[in-house]
Amino acid sequence: MKRKPSNYPYLLTGLGAFALIVGAWLGRDWIEEQSVRPGTSAPDFRATATDGTPRSLADYEGQVVLVNIWATWCLPCLVEMPSMERLYREMEGEDFEIVAVSVDAPVGETDAVGNPGGDVAAFADSLGLTFPILHDPDGLIQRTYQTTGVPESFVVGRDGVIYRKLIGPTEWDRPEYVAFFRRLLGEEA
Repeated sequence: MKRKPSNYPYLLTGLGAFALIVGAWLGRDWIEEQSVRPGTSAPDFRATATDGTPRSLADYEGQVVLVNIWATWCLPCLVEMPSMERLYREMEGEDFEIVAVSVDAPVGETDAVGNPGGDVAAFADSLGLTFPILHDPDGLIQRTYQTTGVPESFVVGRDGVIYRKLIGPTEWDRPEYVAFFRRLLGEEA
């Protein structure tokens, strides 16, 4: 007599799929709460200024901050830096700060995906950048801010909330961005 195949493996597979779906549905709020996106509090980070001073986002509390995550080997980063400098000069004297955090490996080393380390201070000097340049050679800010590459930027209001996230290079001194930053500062725009 031929034995009828068991439905047991199908039942287990179905229950496993059901458990995954229910788990994902129940965990969606937790995932959304952990996501770094506009409307959420900007996570603090630590990096080192080119003069060796340790810095964190908390050092800029009460200001509107443009956090830019970049690297010296990144051509789009090079392209957007001059517009960041022009914006910085235009907003001079206001409670506005640009904090550009390089994720370059140290000079002579490579990062986890093989990008060469860069001389962050020399890069900034070559472009005449006067806004704060920080260095995070371990790339911890990328994990903290859940970035997908460089450049990525986050606009943080005085209240510590992220108001905008931008992926890729931007022309930061365009009138609409200047007006946006001034609105965040509570000025007429």
